[in-house]
Amino acid sequence: MADPVRPAFRVDALPRPLLERVWASGRDAAGNRVEVMVNEKEGSAPLRCCLREAAAGERVALIAHRPFCRPGPYAEVGPVFIHAEPCAGYADGDRYPEPFRHRRQVFRAYDDTGRQVYERHTLVEGGEAETAIARILEDPRVAFIHSRNVLAGCYMFTICRA
Repeated sequence: MADPVRPAFRVDALPRPLLERVWASGRDAAGNRVEVMVNEKEGSAPLRCCLREAAAGERVALIAHRPFCRPGPYAEVGPVFIHAEPCAGYADGDRYPEPFRHRRQVFRAYDDTGRQVYERHTLVEGGEAETAIARILEDPRVAFIHSRNVLAGCYMFTICRA
């Protein structure tokens, strides 16, 4: 039986094939030219490719991303930061990303059809992430969770059962 404080879950950064297409083509999935910039302020660009924050002076790219692979009313497109060039990605998929611990996030719960399970949405302090994930995933209707920025609503990463 899984420990309720340390649930069995997987954290997924942006899919590597999608990132490789963007890095190779210079265009995001929506056809927009990738906007490359130098990150000026530590903590201002959470990278969705490797799930850490960009350092000051690091080259990043702003792209449009749709975190859903199926059509539907929740398949919105929004801005996300990635490295401007290929990086190693996120290797610790069985752990909540440490660089996001200081961030307050909204965890949006979805069922297996991609519809929101509203009563399971949770405002989470990063230090309480595992407890919140375990509580949300107790509901058998929940197939996955999106971590979202509190103010802008931007997609950060997906959390699934392991």
